[in-house]
Amino acid sequence: MSLSTMELVDPRTPVARLNHFFDDDTLTLFAAPDTSGVVAGQGLVDGNEVVAFATDVTVQGGAMGRDGCARIVHAIESAARMSVPVVGIWHSGGARLQEGVASLDGVGRVFAAIVRASGRIPQISLVLGAAAGGAAYGPALTDLVIMGPDAKVFVTGPDVVRSVTGEDCTADSLGGPDTHSKKSGVVHLSCDSDDQAVETTRHLVSLLADQRDIGQVEPRDLSTLLPESPRRAYDVRPLVGGVLDDGFIELHPKWARNIVTALGRLGGRTVGVVANNPLRRGGCLDSLSAEKASRFVRMCDSFGVPLIVLVDVPGYLPGVGQEWEGVVRRGAKLLYAFAECTVPRVTVVTRKAYGGAYIAMNASCLGATAVYAWPTAEVAVMGHEAAVKIIHRRTIAAVPAQRQPEIIKELAEEHAVAVGGVQKAVELGVIDAIVSPTETRGVVAAAIADAIAAGRPDKNIHGNIPL
Repeated sequence: MSLSTMELVDPRTPVARLNHFFDDDTLTLFAAPDTSGVVAGQGLVDGNEVVAFATDVTVQGGAMGRDGCARIVHAIESAARMSVPVVGIWHSGGARLQEGVASLDGVGRVFAAIVRASGRIPQISLVLGAAAGGAAYGPALTDLVIMGPDAKVFVTGPDVVRSVTGEDCTADSLGGPDTHSKKSGVVHLSCDSDDQAVETTRHLVSLLADQRDIGQVEPRDLSTLLPESPRRAYDVRPLVGGVLDDGFIELHPKWARNIVTALGRLGGRTVGVVANNPLRRGGCLDSLSAEKASRFVRMCDSFGVPLIVLVDVPGYLPGVGQEWEGVVRRGAKLLYAFAECTVPRVTVVTRKAYGGAYIAMNASCLGATAVYAWPTAEVAVMGHEAAVKIIHRRTIAAVPAQRQPEIIKELAEEHAVAVGGVQKAVELGVIDAIVSPTETRGVVAAAIADAIAAGRPDKNIHGNIPL
């Protein structure tokens, strides 16, 4: 369709934004721009077919009327029929006040369309301006949300909040990128510029649309990415990068930082990674990190993305606050997500896996494809010193205080031998093999390839509810 020069003057117009998003000269509109406030079409992203729609902030502030909502529904349903990703570019004040309940009905139909397509095709939201009311819940229902620097997402704006609750806030503090990146977890990625947001969205689309076959991987000595002392904290992200091919995209990098969720490639194949991060809270699982990981696992399961789970977890974070925040309920989500998962999922225990967190991080009992451990790894109900302090508390209490550290150390060494450690886990079959850090990439890649070759389902058809 021929596009006039006038339509491309304002970079905020939907046609300009869609052209910026798609590969050059590949956009085909489903219908000409009009007063509906939404433009939709299809095109290519790195050569992959994709459907996208954009709200029009130049028409009534991007407010969504019944006709515009019908265009969004058509775009989503078209993508579902074509089995391709759909991207929504959002900049909207919500439902059109002038249309009353008709606009509310239209917005509700958009929600229903998103839910119907959930888990069937990747749905990605790119928010480049304010997305309020119904335009906030549209992105929130999708699989991935990326925000530009000027984006805002909130149900009610700061003026309404101030008049109803008396709370003083700005649009940024209420629903800006920093708020949703660090506090709410609504947004998966926030970007410093619109251009960066567009490129990030394109990269995510490519990872999900073109997953490729898994190929050979070169060995790397991953041991250098962990500190020599097993007690020392470290950032797990260099290890994630070492396991994967060149580069990865971390999702929710500023929220629930004690666990890392990322998309990248291994041997050219798109994979997801879930990794405990000892740099934050010692790598403990807590209510938010369990929720963050569980939704990521279910998303990967929906779209046939194999999972790699890097485990270095001392257990669940204890405390009254955690119990009140629902660590039992939210932790159960992670157990459910892994137990339900059908895509190939390989676990590597790098340092330790203790207690219930050992199970939650894709243990063999939850149906993991394979579980490996590095030679120095520990698998136990808890750390040896902590265990003997409970088991031998009377013996320790009977010893003079100055000798207690020495006795605890001796008992811990005896306990380690008695319970057997990682070698015992191999004998029991809960760990498949002990692998060296250097051979880890190849072993993991082979396990994924073997599972695919054996006909293991490459996706599990279920919705991706925003947990």
